[in-house]
Amino acid sequence: MKIVGIIPARYDSVRFPAKPLAPIAGKAMVLHVVEAARAARRLDRVAVATDDERIAAVVRDGGAEAILTSRDCASGTDRLAQAAAEIGADIYVNIQGDEPMMSAENIDRAVETLLVGADRDIATLAIPMPAEEASDPNAVKVAAARDGRALYFSRSPIPFFRAGRPAYRKHLGLYVYRAAALARLAALPPSPLEKAESLEQLRWLEAGERIWVGEAATDSIGVDTPADLRRVEALLRKEAVS
Repeated sequence: MKIVGIIPARYDSVRFPAKPLAPIAGKAMVLHVVEAARAARRLDRVAVATDDERIAAVVRDGGAEAILTSRDCASGTDRLAQAAAEIGADIYVNIQGDEPMMSAENIDRAVETLLVGADRDIATLAIPMPAEEASDPNAVKVAAARDGRALYFSRSPIPFFRAGRPAYRKHLGLYVYRAAALARLAALPPSPLEKAESLEQLRWLEAGERIWVGEAATDSIGVDTPADLRRVEALLRKEAVS
C-alpha cells in the first residue's frame, strides 16, 4: 500500500500573498511543513503541489519534490487531486502548506485513523481546546459520534452547552483520503453549508461522505496573516531554546 503526503501551496492569497515563502526562523514556511512530513513514519513519499514556479524552485532547492498544478484549482483538495493524478497511490494525505507547526506524529495518527478499517475513506484529527478559545471563528470546532464519525464542523462553538462543563474539540486541517474518495470529493459541487461556514469538509458531509476523527498528539496553528506568522515564529524559537 502506497501512502503519499501532498502539501498544497498556493502563491496568491488575499490576506497574505506569497505566504508559503514567508520566512520562519530563516526557512520558508513551506519547507517547515516538508520537514515534518518527511519525518512521518507512515508516508512513502512527500511532494508539494503548487501553482507557482517560485514556490517550486524554493522547494526543489530545499531538496524536496514539487509538482506544478493549475492556478484555477478552487481548493486545496482540487490541487491535491490534480497532483495525485501524476503520482498514483492508494492513500493521500493533505498536509496544509500554512501549518508549519504540524507534527510528524499528527500525520501518522491521521493515517492510522483511516487504517482502522477498510470502510474508512476519509480521516482527520481533532484536539481538546480551552472553552475561552471556542468563540474564535478561525478555530474550527468539530462534534463527533461515539464511534469517531464527524457529525458537524463549525466556526461557531459546538455543541451549545446548555448545562454542564463546556468541552470543545478543535479540528486540525489535516486530511487522509483513499484514492477513490479523493476523486469523488474533487468532483463534488459547492454546497449550502460549505458556503455558509466557508468550510469545504461540510460539502463532503452534505454529500453523505463519512469523515473519521482521530485524536491529535499536539496542536497546530494555521498561518493566515502576518500576525499569525509572528506568533508561530515566536513559538518555534521558544521550542528551540527549551
